[in-house]
Amino acid sequence: MQAQAADGVDFDERRLSAFLDDVLPGGKMPLDLARVGGGQSNPTYFVTRGDARLVLRKPPAVVLIKSAHDVAREFRIITALYGTTVPVPEPVLFVADASVIGTPFYLMARLDGRVHHDAEMTAVEPSRRRGLYMAHARLMAAMHSLDPVAIGLSDFVRPGSFTERQVRRWCDVWADDRGDDITRLRRFLTTARPDAEARALVHGDFKFNNVIVDTADQRIAGVLDWELAAIGDPLLDVAHMWAATWATTPAEYGGILGVDLAAAALPTIEEYEAEYVAAGGSPGALTPFYKALALLRYAGIFRGVGQRAVAGAATSADAAERGRLADVYVDRALQVVDEA
Repeated sequence: MQAQAADGVDFDERRLSAFLDDVLPGGKMPLDLARVGGGQSNPTYFVTRGDARLVLRKPPAVVLIKSAHDVAREFRIITALYGTTVPVPEPVLFVADASVIGTPFYLMARLDGRVHHDAEMTAVEPSRRRGLYMAHARLMAAMHSLDPVAIGLSDFVRPGSFTERQVRRWCDVWADDRGDDITRLRRFLTTARPDAEARALVHGDFKFNNVIVDTADQRIAGVLDWELAAIGDPLLDVAHMWAATWATTPAEYGGILGVDLAAAALPTIEEYEAEYVAAGGSPGALTPFYKALALLRYAGIFRGVGQRAVAGAATSADAAERGRLADVYVDRALQVVDEA
């Protein structure tokens, strides 16, 4: 993660400092705060207090889709996962009281390492890139193998079909915009939706810019940004990884569409899937249903990013540009439908 200048902080640092002096060990201590760049959703900050190196996460000032910024849910999930086979930062504190900084927030320990925002892994030696992809696939399989009830997330299990809710949610996001196209996508996704679906803890955005890679040994040291996690169909996590990696270009969203994979020492989606299944992941196929739904979902997320940019509440400097990708992803979802 790269820290921005302190003027990226959009709340009263003194109020936060006084609050932490009261609730954290050590009494009164100087506080250093820096905005962390790279994310499009929940604003994130490095917090240094004495010897403690922490990360603060909060919702944006303007929330257009409440469920997409639920930091209480995110804190709950990393608390449940801490100490399991899925590495996450140590949870420190959740604060529901919005009077402290204007929104609820939580603190977690800061992990050492690097977040790669380009799926080409240009900062990684070519000989290590494939290994990182395979480690990512195995970690996804490990996450999907966890028993949500055993780790304390039984109340996250909802009756009915997860994929049906996802189809409804990401079609409804568009309201009357692109009406004919969204109607066609809704019809396809409703018809092609599988009769049976597996259940697992799904991250919802499990791609490389949401994991921390230990720069010393090139292992995945932690998984971040659990705000979209749920109990649902694990194949959608695989599809989301595909949509953000193999289905988008480097210029669009840091993907590898159009890249010479062999020359870049990167695996194909088929090789990634095979590693995931071999490690115990869901054996189902990544059908056009999952691909089209994953693309439509990213289109909806980008639409929200663009709306926040218009509202002046963007959490990233390139939010307006990201917002323009919404139509690109809808078009790509329609292409999947046409080729099905």
